[in-house]
Amino acid sequence: MSIVGIGVDVVDVARLGQRLARVPRLAEKLFTPAERLLPLRSLAGRFAAKEAVGKALGNPGDLSWHDVEVTRRDGAAPVLVVRGAAAERGAELGVRAWHLSLSHDAGIATAFVVLETS
Repeated sequence: MSIVGIGVDVVDVARLGQRLARVPRLAEKLFTPAERLLPLRSLAGRFAAKEAVGKALGNPGDLSWHDVEVTRRDGAAPVLVVRGAAAERGAELGVRAWHLSLSHDAGIATAFVVLETS
């Protein structure tokens, strides 16, 4: 096992809410249909996760916001679903496992991503 990428990002929940209210189509650009059903606090965590994935991959210029989706089952840890250009870049790096940790405190959402090879 070795780590081939790490990324972290923080998002101010209220600020994201203001941007989404000001530009209604922004939610469609940033989030998948399933993600758009979630409360603002969860959207902020997902936005931070998407940014953290980009950083862990070295910020390739061809990523789409919809290339990364955060899913979760009741009582389970959040899971990254990676497709498109993000999945391709991950394959180039030899990524075998995508680890995600989300945290929320004091109006801030934080995401930490670790990319691992076997």
